[in-house]
Amino acid sequence: MASLASTNEQTIVAPNENLNNNVSLVILTSLFFLWGFITCLNDILIPHLKGVFSLNYTQAMLIQFCFFSAYAIMSMPSASLIKRVGFKMGIVSGLVIAGIGCLMFYPAASSQSYPMFLAALFVLASGITCLQVSANPYVTALGEAKTASSRLIMTQAFNALGTTVAPFFGGLLILSGVAIGVEELSLMSAAEQAQYKIAEAQSVQIPYVGLAVVLFILAAIFVWLKLPTISSIDGDESTTASEKVKSAWTFPHLTLGAVAIFVYVGAEVSIGSFLINFISEENILGLAEAEAAHYIAYYWGGAMVGRFIGAVLTRYIAANRILVFNSIASVSLIFVAMFTNGYVAMVAILAVGLCNSIMFPTIFSLAVTDLGKATSQGSGILCLAIVGGAIIPLFQGVLADTIGIQLGFILPAVCYIFIAYYGYKGALIRK
Repeated sequence: MASLASTNEQTIVAPNENLNNNVSLVILTSLFFLWGFITCLNDILIPHLKGVFSLNYTQAMLIQFCFFSAYAIMSMPSASLIKRVGFKMGIVSGLVIAGIGCLMFYPAASSQSYPMFLAALFVLASGITCLQVSANPYVTALGEAKTASSRLIMTQAFNALGTTVAPFFGGLLILSGVAIGVEELSLMSAAEQAQYKIAEAQSVQIPYVGLAVVLFILAAIFVWLKLPTISSIDGDESTTASEKVKSAWTFPHLTLGAVAIFVYVGAEVSIGSFLINFISEENILGLAEAEAAHYIAYYWGGAMVGRFIGAVLTRYIAANRILVFNSIASVSLIFVAMFTNGYVAMVAILAVGLCNSIMFPTIFSLAVTDLGKATSQGSGILCLAIVGGAIIPLFQGVLADTIGIQLGFILPAVCYIFIAYYGYKGALIRK
C-alpha cells in the first residue's frame, strides 16, 4: 500500500499536557468537513449568480477560476508562513483569512458587484489553501507512515461529508427564492428587475456571515487547543538515495502526479459546477434550480461513501489498481451521461462522484512516496496543482456555450483517461 512518506521518520513531540494523536485527528477532521462544505457552496453560487448578473457559462465559471486560482497563487506563500509560525498557527491563520473572505460577501451583495464577489471568493479560498497546506501534512504525521494514506482518505471522507450537506444548506438559504425565467423577467419594469436582482444577490449575505462566525470561533478554539507539535515531517538525516535529491521535480512520479491532481480536481469541480444546470435541462429532468440543487448531494455523497470504503480497501488492494479501476469507470459513466437522457443520464453523472472518492488522497499519497526530504516540497507542488479546479471548469464553460452542457462533459472524460494512465504506469516510474 502506498503511503505519503514511506521513507520518512515523522516525529511528533507530544508532552502529557498535549492532546494525543487520535483526539487531534478527530479535531482536524472538522477542518476537512468545513472546507468541503465551503467549496461545494460554489456549485450553488454558480447558477445563482449566473441569474443575478445575467452571465453566460464561461463568465459563471469565473467563480471557480477565482476560487481555485488561489491555490496556485497562495500555496507557496502559505508554506512559507507555516515554516515561520508552525502548523497550528498556520491553521489559525487560514481560518481567520477564510472568515474575512466570507464577510466580504456582505458588501459584494449590497453593491451588486460581480467582481467583488470574485474577490471575496479569492480571499476565502486563500484561507482554505492555508488550511490545506497545514492540515494535510499534519494528518499524515499523526501516526505511522505506513497508515498515512488510510488516515488521509478517512479525513477526506469527512471533507466529502461537508460537500454532501452543503447543497441542502445552499438550496434552502440561497436558492429558496422564487425562480423567474428570462422571459418573465423581461416583462418586469426596470425598477422591478432591479429590486428582484437586489433581493437575489442579498440572499447570500446571511449564510456567508454565519460561516464567518463559525470560522472565527474555530480559530479561537485552535489557539486554545494544545495539539501535538510536529518537529519533523521531512525525515531525519539518513542518506538514502531519494533524500540526496534536492528537488522534488526530479521524481517523475511526482511531476506526473501533479498533472494527475490538476486534471482530477478540474474534472471533479467541472462536473459539480454544471450539475444543477445539467439536471435542469429539459431532456434530463427539467427541474427548477432549487430542486435540482438537492441532487448535488448524491454526487458528493457518493464521494463520501467511497472514501470510507476506500480507507479499508487500500489496506488490502494496491492503491494504483483501485485508481485505474475508478478512472475507467468514470470515463464510462460520463459517456453514458453524454449520450442518454432522463434519469439514466442523471444517475450516470452522479455516480462519477463515487468513483472520485479515493482519487485525490490516492494520487497524493502515490506522488509523494519515496520523496524523502523532498516531501514538503512535493506536498506544496501537489497543492499548487489544485489550480486545475480554476482552469478546466473555465474551458468546460466555453464548451457548454458552444456545444452544450451535455457534450461538454467530454473534457472531464479526457481528464480521467490521464488519471487511469497515471495509476497504471505513471505512479510506478521512479528515478
